[in-house]
Amino acid sequence: MEHALAALGELFEPMRLLALFAGMVAGMIFGMLPGLGGVAAVSIMLPFIFLFDSYGGLALLLGAIATVYTSDTITSVLLGAPGSPASAPTAIEGHAMAKRGEASTALGLGFLSSMLGGVVGAVTLALAIPIAGPIVLALGTPELLMFALVGLYFASSMVGKNLAVGVLAGCLGLLLGSIGPAPAAANYRFTFGQAYLLDGLSLTIVALGLFAIAEVIGMLAGGGGISTKGGQAVTSWRPGFAAFWKYKWLAFRGAIIGTFGGFVPAVGANASTWVAYGDAMRSSKDKSRFGKGEPRGIAAAEGANNATIISDLVPTLLFSVPGGPAAAIFLGALFSFGFYPGPRMVSEQPELLYLIVWSVALASVVGAAICFAVTPLMARLTNIRFALIAAPLLLVMVAGAYQSTQTLGDIAVLLALGIVGWYMKQADWPRAPVLVGFVLAGPMEQYFWLTNQIHGWSWLGRPGVLLIASFIVVPLVWRLVTALRTRRAEADSVKAAPSSDGVDEARRGTSSSRLVLAVLAVAVMAYAAFETSGFRPNARLLPMLAIVPGLALAILVLVQEVRAYLNQPGAFRVDAREEYPVAGLLLLYGVGIALFGLNLATLAFLLLVLTRFAGMRVIPATIYTVVLIAGVNGMFELMRLSPPAGYLFDLV
Repeated sequence: MEHALAALGELFEPMRLLALFAGMVAGMIFGMLPGLGGVAAVSIMLPFIFLFDSYGGLALLLGAIATVYTSDTITSVLLGAPGSPASAPTAIEGHAMAKRGEASTALGLGFLSSMLGGVVGAVTLALAIPIAGPIVLALGTPELLMFALVGLYFASSMVGKNLAVGVLAGCLGLLLGSIGPAPAAANYRFTFGQAYLLDGLSLTIVALGLFAIAEVIGMLAGGGGISTKGGQAVTSWRPGFAAFWKYKWLAFRGAIIGTFGGFVPAVGANASTWVAYGDAMRSSKDKSRFGKGEPRGIAAAEGANNATIISDLVPTLLFSVPGGPAAAIFLGALFSFGFYPGPRMVSEQPELLYLIVWSVALASVVGAAICFAVTPLMARLTNIRFALIAAPLLLVMVAGAYQSTQTLGDIAVLLALGIVGWYMKQADWPRAPVLVGFVLAGPMEQYFWLTNQIHGWSWLGRPGVLLIASFIVVPLVWRLVTALRTRRAEADSVKAAPSSDGVDEARRGTSSSRLVLAVLAVAVMAYAAFETSGFRPNARLLPMLAIVPGLALAILVLVQEVRAYLNQPGAFRVDAREEYPVAGLLLLYGVGIALFGLNLATLAFLLLVLTRFAGMRVIPATIYTVVLIAGVNGMFELMRLSPPAGYLFDLV
């Protein structure tokens, strides 16, 4: 209690409260933008954490984390477009209710259920710290290494349909994290003679590129407004409060399900929300109402997703194992401020842990209150064109990336990773494992090196290591057994009915993006193996941990895609043709910044975006662009930076 009260006093310092509120506003805005969600909100806010002290910077991120799944209820209900995948059940039931004229009921129920889930998650986080603290203190580096491997495996195996692709994505993330200096040897790895890479890649740039830039490409190519439907009227909130009181225990049960989902690294809100939704359906007497505007589905789903996103922080803080992508970014922010989750934090920084608890609890309650206030206005703005939002969004991302080292390399890597993330999205390759692997690369290498130095290879027989390793082995064996049973059942059905459509995945054809990514993965892993052979032994530890399984999996995935093409060549297709010009335009924007500087390149780029994708006339588009450029220059001034001038101007 002493530490909890002291942490509350620390949080109520004015600048920290301002940071928390700013994070809440950012989280709410990005929660309301379909497809962006928590990862984009946290990654875009990441560059600005250094404007505050360590507690204030972390409060900024926590405010965003705690409010994303509250505000995405707005677009889910009013537009039928989930702000994030975890809000899909809310979009199904809530939008159906809105069409019946019950938008107020669906929104009020969703906001209050999200608030309850956030509070339950915060209480769970507070209780987990003293209970799990002694357990964490008893762990050695071998156990911490295995926990990191478990987190990476879970992130890789529970996102996406193909286990091999997921684990391969995690290995690629480890390789990205190994760029730069080796901590245990005097070696620079994978720098290709570029001074920019000597310090490795920035977490901000990796997160922005893989997620935010990739989503913007798809949304710009889609054109039009955020929604093609008309706005929904929001009147009295009384029905929403009545519905919440009626289904309060169902929302609480969803929050408990979400809490346990958050404890398991990388399960995330997507899985927890659907589990809670399924539980609500199972316990309902009339299951036929689900999918047609059933408030029980909203209560369970919204209670689960907010609880999950907060309880994700439990494995993050106690074991350095991110519970999800947003938690992975938060883990990177902790490292940036010199805080190291695990035994040291539990014993030396208990006030920081309770400050995190207070931040998410306060943000959950206040965020719900703000959502109640702004929703009537948002209901009248549902037809805004996304290009109007994308313009300032891209500028913020470029500015956030550039502040890392203040070189053009920041922008080049941001756009390059954006193209990679966009291509992975088209190929249905999970991106979360790449981010989790990147964040865990540092601590995993440290634990791996210390473990080998202290224990040799005898650590593999330690009881704790074997117990933790069972979290990987048991689900993996079960998954393999299930896959074999499914394949046998499909084979039997094909024999029984040869003319049926019961073909396996290898016979469904492939796409250009999946085939190209498989080839690139093999090439990257093979080159990394060749390059690693020249490193010192201690510098090879982490790269080989990624390369050995990664190369084998890359070859396996390539074989799968080639077989899919050979079995059904006619099914080969090029994904999302309409998005390629937008991706090319972004690359040209990067070239323009390098040649002519940020201001001139942005002027040309935004004028094209606003006139082509937003349908604005030239004069209003010019005024809007000038205002945005002035704003981003003010942002640079605030960060005490100068925007890139461009190569041609440097020559002059």
